[in-house]
Amino acid sequence: MSTENVSPTPEQPKPPGTTPAAPPVYGAAPVGAPKPGGTPPHTGKGPPQPGGPNRGGQTRGPNRGPTNRGDKPNRSDKPYNAGGPPQQLYFGGEKPNARELDKLIEDELAQAMGDFDVSKTVAAVESVQKPRAAGTVGGGKKVGVIVGVHGNDVFVEVPGGRSQGVLPLQQFDGRKPALGESVEFDIDHYDSADGLLILTRQGSTQVVHDWSQVVYGMIVEAKVTGTNKNKTGLTIEVAGIKGFMPASQLDLYRVESIDQFVNQRLKVMVTEVNPEERNLLVSRRAVLEREKQVKAEEFWKTVAEGQVLKGIVRSIKPFGAFVDLGGADGLIPASEFSWQHVTDLSEFVKVGQQVEVKINRVDFDARKIGLSMKQLTVSPFEEYAKQVQAGARVTGKVTRIADFGAFVELIPGVEGLIHISELSTQRIRRVRDVLNEGQTVIVEVLSMDPTTRRIALSLKKIATEEEAAASAAEDAEHEADLKAAEEAMANRPVNPNLRGGIGGPIKFGVE
Repeated sequence: MSTENVSPTPEQPKPPGTTPAAPPVYGAAPVGAPKPGGTPPHTGKGPPQPGGPNRGGQTRGPNRGPTNRGDKPNRSDKPYNAGGPPQQLYFGGEKPNARELDKLIEDELAQAMGDFDVSKTVAAVESVQKPRAAGTVGGGKKVGVIVGVHGNDVFVEVPGGRSQGVLPLQQFDGRKPALGESVEFDIDHYDSADGLLILTRQGSTQVVHDWSQVVYGMIVEAKVTGTNKNKTGLTIEVAGIKGFMPASQLDLYRVESIDQFVNQRLKVMVTEVNPEERNLLVSRRAVLEREKQVKAEEFWKTVAEGQVLKGIVRSIKPFGAFVDLGGADGLIPASEFSWQHVTDLSEFVKVGQQVEVKINRVDFDARKIGLSMKQLTVSPFEEYAKQVQAGARVTGKVTRIADFGAFVELIPGVEGLIHISELSTQRIRRVRDVLNEGQTVIVEVLSMDPTTRRIALSLKKIATEEEAAASAAEDAEHEADLKAAEEAMANRPVNPNLRGGIGGPIKFGVE
């Protein structure tokens, strides 16, 4: 019987008790019969077949048809597996490197996480306020007691800790703290060699030794070594590291002369650092702004109307001057500099001058403060009100003309207003039709308000009385003229030769 067209039969299972074949060694050369799914060894007839030993997977024979076990055709394209150890996972005997494995793990993790937002979840967890531990203040900061000062080290008793902490003396801004003084700090790290906690104070200067310790936002102490050629900034050194500070970052306000800071040590913030290019930029203004913000929060907790404070004049405008009170800025209006009329504010204050002011008004919502200098001096109105009462007529000088009237200075620091309706007995359309600045006038005091310190004056009342007096004088003069005329007529002599009528006397009863 011919076997050419007989289909191959699958390998029959071995009877029980048969010793199983030894498992293959991965990556080793084939021994004996070829492995299932492999390529038969080269017999010398024809060229070697693709795949080669241990390549695994599907190969093709000389007739380009699928082959599996030797030259036997397979029923399908899937390699045949007769059982035994798991199929080899690494092809060619080479395992994938760690980078490829990490990439596979990251892809699987990203697919499993889906739309899960890790950053939002972490932010939500951090936003939950945790109970505050004993000995801490807002933000997790701790408060300890200074127990010793040795050289440049300040030792602090850390609450709840088994070891002490140490702070650099440099972080106390040039002063030596006293024993028993309370200090607020953060824990930087633990020094296992000395058994001490390394502490730091927020906003204080940090100690650095080389470029590796300098980071963005760090506050350090810089020594000003000079200015650049164009006088646009200062050259500085931080622990031997050279850097630069622009003139705009030197202060909160414009500095006219930057030479005054040469050879000084300044507390600055690192705003840019690049160790490779040896580039270091610092800012003193950033430190001052941060300190001002801290002071502002404390300032607005205690500020109130009526307080008397000292401040520095920062700028002068036509409408007033702004004063830095330490935690906030206030405005002195032009009308609050003096009891007298002020035309030039530079006659009273200069930029950079320290002044004493009184708080007149506080707007907590808008965070605006109204200040006054004249409220700290005696008001001349009070003395004037004791001497002059309503109805008195006084002499003054016109200082200002407004659409509604004219202001008259009665004495230095005391002004009154003549309303336009009180300028004349006739209707007035413009104040300048009656008065001009610098003109001296006699006015009558209509009223005085001690609360608002306002005085109402009048020219019309005086004019009315003067007109009435003139009219009365005119009438009296007319009456006097009439009376004189009557008297003159009555006292004139009678002419005896004067005849009238028919020329002679009439005699009654005489014919």
